[in-house]
Amino acid sequence: MTDEIMMEVHAIKDAIGAKYGNNLDALFKEIQLGEARLKAAGVQVLAPPVNPENLPNTALQRTRFAHRLI
Repeated sequence: MTDEIMMEVHAIKDAIGAKYGNNLDALFKEIQLGEARLKAAGVQVLAPPVNPENLPNTALQRTRFAHRLI
């Protein structure tokens, strides 16, 4: 079965991988540089949660939790 959305997601993933030579370290450094540029522009960049054990652990809980934040 082919799904157009999944095909597009894989194409984007492949394009990002090709851009950085399939090097995760290079991709991570670019993400860090992007965050630094955002912070310099005054955008608040949130850190990941300190205690991930308190986060919802099922897809349904994560979805319901996300909707409450809106």
